[in-house]
Parts: sequence; structure tokens; C-alpha cells
Amino acid sequence: MELSKIHSVYFLGIGGIGMSALARYFNAMGKKVSGYDKTSTKLTDELIAEGIDIHFEDHIRNIPKYLKELPFDTDNILIVFTPAVPIDHSEYVFFNLNGFNIKKRAEVLGMITQSAHTIAVAGTHGKTTTSSLVAHILKSAGLDPSAFLGGITQNYNTNLLLSSKLKNSELRTPDSELIVVEADEYDRSFLTLHPEIAVITSVDADHLDIYGDKGHVEESFTLFAKQVKSKLILKKSIVDKIKTEKKPITYAVNDESADYFASNIRIENGYYSYSIVTPLSIYEDMLMGLPGLHNVENSVAAVAIACELNISEEVIRKALASFKGVKRRFDYHIKTDKLVFIDDYAHHPEELKAAISSAKEMYPGKKITGIFQPHLFSRTRDFADDFASSLDLLDECILMEIYPARELPIEGVSSQMLLNKMKSTNKSICQKSDLVEEIGKRDIEILMTMGAGDIDTFVIPIKNKLSF
Repeated sequence: MELSKIHSVYFLGIGGIGMSALARYFNAMGKKVSGYDKTSTKLTDELIAEGIDIHFEDHIRNIPKYLKELPFDTDNILIVFTPAVPIDHSEYVFFNLNGFNIKKRAEVLGMITQSAHTIAVAGTHGKTTTSSLVAHILKSAGLDPSAFLGGITQNYNTNLLLSSKLKNSELRTPDSELIVVEADEYDRSFLTLHPEIAVITSVDADHLDIYGDKGHVEESFTLFAKQVKSKLILKKSIVDKIKTEKKPITYAVNDESADYFASNIRIENGYYSYSIVTPLSIYEDMLMGLPGLHNVENSVAAVAIACELNISEEVIRKALASFKGVKRRFDYHIKTDKLVFIDDYAHHPEELKAAISSAKEMYPGKKITGIFQPHLFSRTRDFADDFASSLDLLDECILMEIYPARELPIEGVSSQMLLNKMKSTNKSICQKSDLVEEIGKRDIEILMTMGAGDIDTFVIPIKNKLSF
């Protein structure tokens, strides 16, 4: 299927962060773009404002007329769906029965990148921040990349960066197109990619509803690593978990055996200052405003890519200092001497541990209150003990009910089950309807909202309550 011949693209699940980037891409390419999503959000509002037709009720009567006109123009119409859409979804059934070209989001991303010079960032944690930083460095170097990101980058306020070459056919050649992609391991999606350069940041167990066990997670990352055409960059601690004949380039924090590593790490005026040792030189006194050692580590991965592309130290230094991060990744909403409110996408025990530890490091001696909304019954079940351990790092924990996403409830799996496993005594469960008022009653010093469900919809109401 040739994407150049497609004139219309319809998305089932258009509001997802990865799907919306593709929708924006095809819209910018002049294709007719429309779609369905289950829920109206700020992101779908933005897509509608950009001229994309979206509806929120699953019914074939809502499919745009131009897609239902007989005879069906199936050769020039592409239907893109996310695995979160069930196979009995009425619109999916309609397109399937009538012979339309139906592709998963990952397949389409693979088609877009197959003829470009692609840089992919994979890993169970850290890939959104790392890929966004890589894109920022490349833009700062004047390399004019496109980027498909898994979050809204603060520097550009979007999840899609478009190269000027994509809009000018006279400038386009396969060798000249540079694309940065976040390589998603869910549903083995990243196996549609064959990047020139790839980073793998972590291979912790996750998505066990798909993989079954940690061994199959590592096996899938190994398959991805084997598809890398040129340079494979691995965090030093996971080298033994990735079985590949290609000799990897390694990175780390405080590990001199790695090819790239950070050393002399310190916090100065709210910024991390550190040295990055490369195979050829040492970049002294690098500055980055993002909190947490995990972000120092992410920055070393991004710098490794930049160095392998021969980008100068001066450009790297300026890009690192000017990088503002990604929305919902340690995202400040209130930051005063008396009160701090941070929102974070953390939904895995390791991510919770990193976010909470970062807050404790940045604000020693302050009471940290965390609101956590577990995401998926299966993930809560599979990592219950680890979730409890990470949440015990909080001084005060408020649990919301589990956000089901694509799942049905699992007997015995609940937020109460998670609460019972925690050792902390300062813990409670709060219903959505009571959350904002409950926060208003608390003596808050540092507040963190965490989770991948709809907890982000409470951020502004909580901010308003705390600011009142």
C-alpha cells in the first residue's frame, strides 16, 4: 500500500497520544482526516480546531458520508486503529466487512519511517523524555527532523514535529528525511520499525497482559534490537538482557565502564549540573532543569545519539539547558516557597519510585502527599507488591479507584487490595467526586498527582482549589 496514493485517513481511537500525532501528520500532508474516539479531551479539542472531524459515539451513522459512498473507494482510503478498540466496535466491523485497508497505528508508523533515516527510542520507561530531548537537540542543530512523540513536548507544545522537507517534495529524498520516533513496546508495536539508530532505556516487566512474563518482554526487545540497521545504544545495566550480535554503545550514570556516562552530579539552584564523559572528550558542567537522576540518565542517552551524529558540544550544551521537558512528566503546576504541585504520568512501580524519589531529592524535609490512580486491573494485580513499596515512599498517600481503560474488572483486584499491602499508616482511598474537596482540607506542602488514566482531568480543579 502506497501512502502517497491515499487521499483520506480515518482513525478509530484518534484521541490517543500516538494516534493524534499520526492524524496531525496526515492532516499536514493534505489528506482528508477524520475519526472517532470514546471521550472528548483537550487533545481532541485541539485536533478539531485544526480542522479534523471527530465524533464520540460508536455508530456507523456517524462515519462521514464520503467513507460510505458506494462503490467504496477502498484503494485510496486508510483506516487506522488502536489495539484499545474492541473487535466488535460497530465502525471497525463496518470497515472490515467492506474491505477497507485497516492498519494498526504501529504499522502505519513503520510505513512512514521505512524510507527515512530513523532514530528510535524504546524502553519501558524514559522513552518519551529521551525522544523529545533527542528531537530538541536535532532541531537546535538545524537538522530539521520530524518527530512522533508519546507526549506533548513543552518546548514546542505538540506531540508531532514536522520537517520542512515533508511539505516540499523538491527537498525530499529518502536519505535527507530524519525522523525521531518513540518506539512503543505495547502489543509488540515497535517490531514494525527498522531504525538506523536506536536507544533502549529499560526492559522492566510491563504489559504482562500481552507478554505473560518478563522473559517474553526481554525477548521482544531483543527482536527489536536485531532490526536496528546501524547503531544500537543500550543502558549499561541491560546489556546482558538484550541478545544481539551487534556490539552496543553503552551509557550510564556514575559507571566508568560505559561508553557514555554522567559523573560529578550535583544540584545547583534547582538545576542538575554534571559532567558527561564521551569516548572522545568530557563535557564539563552540563546543566539540565529536569529533576531526578533518571532524567540525567535519559540525557546521557540523548547526548550519545547526538555525538554519534557528530553534533557539536556547544549545540548539545545549549539544547540540554533549554529543554523544558514533557507535559505530565514531573510537570509543575504550582511552584512557590510554601506550596508545590506536580503532575506526573507515572503508572508503573519503577516510574512511581523515580518520580517520588525525585521530589524527595528536590525538596528534602518537606511532606510529600501523593494521589495515585492505578491504571489497569491486570497491571495492578501483576505488580501489587511493587506498587505498595513505591507508594510507601510517600509521607501521605491518597489512592483513587483503578482506571480500567480497555479492561473489565478482575475479582479481588482493587485499590483497597493495594492499600492493604502498603506498610504506611498515612493512607486512604478517595472517590473522584470527593477528591478536590478532600485536598482542600489537607495541609499540603508538596502534592503529586500520578497515573495514566483520567487523573489529569483533576489537575486544574485541584490547582484552583489550592490557589484559592
